[in-house]
Amino acid sequence: MTLQARVDHLVVAAATLQQGVDWCEATLGVTPAPGGEHPLMGTHNRLLRIATVDYPRAYLEIIAIQLGREPQRSRRWFDLDDEPLQAELARFGPRLIHFVANVNDARAAVQGLARLGMDRGEPVAASRETARGLLQWQITLRDDGQRLFDGTLPTLIEWGETHPAPFLPESGVTLQSLAAHHPRANDLKTAYEGIGLGGVRVQEGPADLCATLDTPRGRVTLDSRGL
Repeated sequence: MTLQARVDHLVVAAATLQQGVDWCEATLGVTPAPGGEHPLMGTHNRLLRIATVDYPRAYLEIIAIQLGREPQRSRRWFDLDDEPLQAELARFGPRLIHFVANVNDARAAVQGLARLGMDRGEPVAASRETARGLLQWQITLRDDGQRLFDGTLPTLIEWGETHPAPFLPESGVTLQSLAAHHPRANDLKTAYEGIGLGGVRVQEGPADLCATLDTPRGRVTLDSRGL
């Protein structure tokens, strides 16, 4: 099987989910749709459809630790238990930290990255309840919760029968481009090629993930460095 991957969703982290909603309204000019809870991780989210022809199922996820809900794993995903990241979110507000790529075979993709010396973590079954029923997927998780390559190497997801994007309302926000900058740009590009990922421009430079969106407030650039 030829591995294929595409941008699935952008991950914006917030100290609290309400702060994430407020950020979305102020920055993008829209209110995100309801999301759900992740019992496995002790997190919850809100979602925003950002699909285009080039990114046909893309959405933006605003995610935060759910107060009072302990994760079932030792560390939450996306470095959300990292104290420096928590301090930055509390001080400077929500920001883009990562993205997730949809793959047609998560286990084969993990093995491909392992051959390149990259431990993306094992695929783990996860789910959350929605108004349309149970949403199920497999997602690669490391025991330490790290994103890798400063967030520019995507977490991998293999969806079950249902993908959430088609059921999200049109938001008026669309993803125009996604770029990854990293001092190890050649290694990152090799990793992307290894899982068949397109649609993300890779350049050498300080670690940064940059998404360009068209929104009701005009063109907006989200930057993982918070600039």
